[in-house]
Amino acid sequence: MNISSKVSNEAKKDILELQKRIDRFNNGEIEEDKFKLYRLTRGVYGQRQSGVQMIRIKLPYGRVTPKQLTQIANLSDKYATGNLHLTTRQDIQFHYVKLDEAPALWAELEEEDITLRESCGNTVRNVTASPDAGINPDEPFDVTPYAHALTHYFLRNPICQDMGRKLKIAFASDGTDSAMTYFHDIGFIPKVKQINNQSVKGFKVVIGGGLGAQAIPAQTAFDFLPTNQIIPFSEALIRVFDRYGERANRNKARMKFLIKKIGVEQLMKLIEEERKSLKYQVFEINEGLVTTTIPEKSTIPTINIEDWAAFEDWKRTNVFRQKQNDFFGIWVRVTLGDINSDTSRALTKIVSLYAADDIRVTANQGLLIKYVRAEYLPYFYQELTNLGLSKPGFDSTHDITACPGSDTCNLAVTNSTALTTELEHMLKADFKALIDESHIKIKISGCMNACGQHMAANIGFHGSSIKNGTLVIPAMQIVIGGGVSPNGKGFIAEKVIKVPTKRIPHALSRILQEYEKSHTEGEYFNDTYQRLGKMHFYHLLKPLADIDTLSSNDYMDWGKTENFTPEIGVGECASVMLDVIGTIIEESQERLNGSKQGFEEGAFADSIYNSYSSMVIAAKALLLSDDIKCNTQIGIIESFQEHFGGHEPFKRTNNFKDFILRINKNEPSAEFSEEYLKDATEFLGHVRTFRQQQLKDQGAEKLVITDFYKA
Repeated sequence: MNISSKVSNEAKKDILELQKRIDRFNNGEIEEDKFKLYRLTRGVYGQRQSGVQMIRIKLPYGRVTPKQLTQIANLSDKYATGNLHLTTRQDIQFHYVKLDEAPALWAELEEEDITLRESCGNTVRNVTASPDAGINPDEPFDVTPYAHALTHYFLRNPICQDMGRKLKIAFASDGTDSAMTYFHDIGFIPKVKQINNQSVKGFKVVIGGGLGAQAIPAQTAFDFLPTNQIIPFSEALIRVFDRYGERANRNKARMKFLIKKIGVEQLMKLIEEERKSLKYQVFEINEGLVTTTIPEKSTIPTINIEDWAAFEDWKRTNVFRQKQNDFFGIWVRVTLGDINSDTSRALTKIVSLYAADDIRVTANQGLLIKYVRAEYLPYFYQELTNLGLSKPGFDSTHDITACPGSDTCNLAVTNSTALTTELEHMLKADFKALIDESHIKIKISGCMNACGQHMAANIGFHGSSIKNGTLVIPAMQIVIGGGVSPNGKGFIAEKVIKVPTKRIPHALSRILQEYEKSHTEGEYFNDTYQRLGKMHFYHLLKPLADIDTLSSNDYMDWGKTENFTPEIGVGECASVMLDVIGTIIEESQERLNGSKQGFEEGAFADSIYNSYSSMVIAAKALLLSDDIKCNTQIGIIESFQEHFGGHEPFKRTNNFKDFILRINKNEPSAEFSEEYLKDATEFLGHVRTFRQQQLKDQGAEKLVITDFYKA
């Protein structure tokens, strides 16, 4: 495979290693589940259809230049279906990509500085941000360079390559929290504070939020943290999560469950204990990291708008005045988040000529075009209309967010996309006024895992089913009361009732009619819901859940012509891994090799963390050889001393916990890095020797089952 000289050495190494692993997998040299854990962190994700992959392109804070978007569109034609799917994490996804073509696809993306690295898997996922950052009239300052710096600090960072579960980070542009930080593992909301008569930039920091089957709102870690502390704090938090977070039970492996287990106070104490080991105690972020180019003013082509009333609807709901004088931002509503390659290329040509080279993918699966001059707005409306992208009501009740559902996802129970289309038609016909309503959000997920963010919706739905004798009815669990209030308070929705999916349009209509009838002047939807109470809405919707009144049509999902049959596969993020002790020991060696390389390159903090990981993995190998449970790194460390501390050759470590946790008692100096690497090398050697003796006694290598564990 030829890789362009424009591709960085780090990316080139990643791509070649992916190619090597695919070849080994195809040759039967790597177990499927083991290969899955590797490819996920390289953005290669299995889909519902066998033999093809979903490729997730990582776009930090949703930013993509016209040149990059053109490249993405071209590569969708070449390797996928010609469709670009915009996600709720501000990424872009391809579907139906052949596994063997993933490295070549990645290589061509990297020619325009676009990565797949860590867009999936147990890593720091794509860092999201309010798309209007930098142009928001109410923002204290632009969070873009901070999101950018944090993204690149953790990319390929050894502390977050194989955590127990993923970690999600978001930056809001102002206190209204349009980035929905309240359901993220780490959230940053910008603030300016007067300290010693000086204006100091910083962030309110929230931690431990999450959606999914057990949605939990984030808690406040700091009311104000100076900007030069956000990376040190985040690194310390991730180190603690890596060490203390659950690994055996993926359903309990997110940050929110660690906080629930030990509490915020204890977590913050552990974070403080990590401070000494950090690469940086202070990390100053250059606000000029991300630059924006705006074309010179020029003459636009002649416009010919036939429906000026439609233009005014679009302008009222999809256009806003930036904080920069004489410029406007244009929100682009993208139905189902799907935009084809031809449309994408046509859009980039317009943007390149008449707007900034900074397009943002939004969390509700749309786009933002920045720095448009007032006199260009009619032209943009005309061109967007020609492209089918001028639908009004961006981020309104009419603009429904939905995951792909059973179209492509293994975990999906029901079809999200066909239902979304039906609901949007119903809203346009029966609730026209809600095109101006920005505080009632509707979101749909194909299952409870919340890729469509249904628990963060004022009115949400997630795929489910109802049994009726031998038949199964496709259904939606209705949740109400989530989302962000006008003053920036985050809410988690409540489960209310499960209804056959074909009746969901009626259910939505009843909910909206009840709000129209019962709310007081200016009352926020969630306040009305809470005032009336969950049981009020349960009884309102209960007749629609009556399975005694079903018709034959109710047994078919939206977009289907046959009776519903649940076909739920194994989620890509879940895994039961068959392994042998020897393979685990070789994983320890890989980390040790990374430590040696880091030391040679002067990356002492990285070297130290790889030495630490090498010892934890090696200790895990021996524990598993004796069928001892390994569900957290700290558990491994404590159990190893108990079970192997008295054995030769491990006596020299004295107390293994103290021995290995010197990592957070020492600064990352060259001297400690060298000493710790030497100890890790010696420890792995002892583990190998001990294991060889075990093999002599046992007579054969041992197969172990590790449920989603990756030390």
